[in-house]
Amino acid sequence: MVRRHELTDAQWRVVEPLLPVNGSPGGQWANHRRVVNGVLYRARTGVPWPDLPERYGPWQTVYERHRRWSADGTWQRILAELQIEADASGPDGALARSAQKGAEWAVNIDSTSCRAHQHAAGARHQPRRVTSRKRGGARVEADGREALGRSRGGLTCKVHLLADDRARPLVWQTSPGQRGDNPMLVPVLESLRIRRSGPGRPRIRPDRLRGDKAYSSRDTRAYLRRRHIKATIAQPRDQRERRRRQGRAGGRPPAFDKDQYRHRSAVERCVSKWKQFRAVASRYDKRDYIFNGTLTVAAIAIWLHDTVQEPSETA
Repeated sequence: MVRRHELTDAQWRVVEPLLPVNGSPGGQWANHRRVVNGVLYRARTGVPWPDLPERYGPWQTVYERHRRWSADGTWQRILAELQIEADASGPDGALARSAQKGAEWAVNIDSTSCRAHQHAAGARHQPRRVTSRKRGGARVEADGREALGRSRGGLTCKVHLLADDRARPLVWQTSPGQRGDNPMLVPVLESLRIRRSGPGRPRIRPDRLRGDKAYSSRDTRAYLRRRHIKATIAQPRDQRERRRRQGRAGGRPPAFDKDQYRHRSAVERCVSKWKQFRAVASRYDKRDYIFNGTLTVAAIAIWLHDTVQEPSETA
């Protein structure tokens, strides 16, 4: 019997081949499905690990599996495989449409703040910084101390993300809550790598990027022009007025397509889906890499819900 917040049979058939087979030498993993369902339950409800229902087994096993797979990139590899499958899923796939003649692959950028619970504070300082190159949200700075910082809302963590037009998270980066949006555009965009199911280079350069006024700057627009990426970024009023005051020296206004900008709401809907998971809306994890694992688990659930249909729905 499939309970609430757990993988359905169809979703499990997709995820099962992507999981590790054996544990440490001389041992075997415990029931994968039960543990994965426990991780999903905790991500969705935000309960403390010791309060997991008994049907998921010992909470230490569930937590340790989540911690280990967050560290070695297992969750990120599962998400990457789901994105590869979506890219090769034919004309109905949001990513695959970019391969059609005359179609665009557009991505949408934004950020969201996650208020840190008091349990997320107090992690011991690690003197040697380890930077992960795994896709899907590695820490990009050392000054944030586990990507936590002080903002108007108190102790917060900010997630900078790219979403496709079907409101699914592609890649993200975490930063302290006081970090601005525009400085994170280049690291987030350069971490975008959608591998192909067959031969060929990964998709790393979208045709169009949509963003709000926070990403409007000359440096950002120049960077996008160098990469031949069309920019649909709103311009704030002060920049428009400054250009008018300068007259001809202010140059021509940047191109702006209102119809394209309406599609930017996909990233807002993606954030809304993400924050339905309470362990994402409020950060409870002390370590940044574990919080990124929680973000990835939630992203996997979003992709599975969007791409895997139950037999009753397809009949």
